[in-house]
Amino acid sequence: MRDHSNRYEVATEYVEVLYKLLEGSWEDGAVMRDREKRVFTHPEKVHEIGHKGKYFEVPGYHLCEPSPQRTPVLFQAGASGPGKAFAAQHAECVFVAAPTQAVLKNYVSDVRRKAAEAGRDPDKLPIYNLVTVIVDETDAKALAKFEEYKRYVSYDGSLVFMSGWTGIDFGQYAPTDLVRRVETNAIVSAVEHLAGGDKAWTIEELAIWGGVGGMGPVFVSSPLTVTDILQQWVETTGVDGFNLAYAIAHETFEDVMHYLVPELQRRGVYPTAYTPGTLREKLFGGGARLPETHPANRFRDIERVKRESQQAQPATPTHARAEAETAR
Repeated sequence: MRDHSNRYEVATEYVEVLYKLLEGSWEDGAVMRDREKRVFTHPEKVHEIGHKGKYFEVPGYHLCEPSPQRTPVLFQAGASGPGKAFAAQHAECVFVAAPTQAVLKNYVSDVRRKAAEAGRDPDKLPIYNLVTVIVDETDAKALAKFEEYKRYVSYDGSLVFMSGWTGIDFGQYAPTDLVRRVETNAIVSAVEHLAGGDKAWTIEELAIWGGVGGMGPVFVSSPLTVTDILQQWVETTGVDGFNLAYAIAHETFEDVMHYLVPELQRRGVYPTAYTPGTLREKLFGGGARLPETHPANRFRDIERVKRESQQAQPATPTHARAEAETAR
């Protein structure tokens, strides 16, 4: 059974399969593209991964040649205890939806500590918090826009949305009831943030908050004020940046580009151009591939990995093999 208690055990094996396929199945230089000889690749340089684990059995090859990055940039969105440990091991970027600065600060500190314990540089693991930005020329215009959006919020619809994220049927509670921790098979961290944070949430407050944007905070102001708020969150919590939710597609993002981005650029906290290359090169300024310090590195020599796996398997006793032959 795959539930929240073992989902990261499953995830650990899953990324192992991906590393074997993306990093190890095709050697560097495997692709020839020789049109005259009608040869696309050296077959001896494309390997079966031979994976046989507890949750997955993948014997064959990766079905296409590797991309320049091989493994795509790895984002991790789990915020439970096991999720943070998984991020510390594997993630290149971390995404969280902390509703308050206190929750976010604790989260950032915990993830960076776990990354250091895993032998990684915690300062090279960027963390992004989910926010909804409603911005206009002035604070008054932004607030008026927000009030207009709220006119279309459905109390029941918002609770359905929040119930889907948390696995808790909030419709069974009265508006004045407090949100309490309940064991579910959904996003445990969302429940922990709402029930165990620095604010006691009523069901009605939850419905109002969930009606516009996502699971993160909502910032409603002019470009100057929103930029001040974002910078203050960065300074207070140590977060590296923000992942934008929207109130209305695509108006929310158009407003951010039109009003907010120029002010961020004026303060030197948002790029005016992107560096060339892959997403990994744009984010980190190094090469296109995962670094050798990443766990994926050990799967690049897939034949060695398969040999080690076979050696680690317990040998079948002679009498057991004889009994199996007799049974056949």
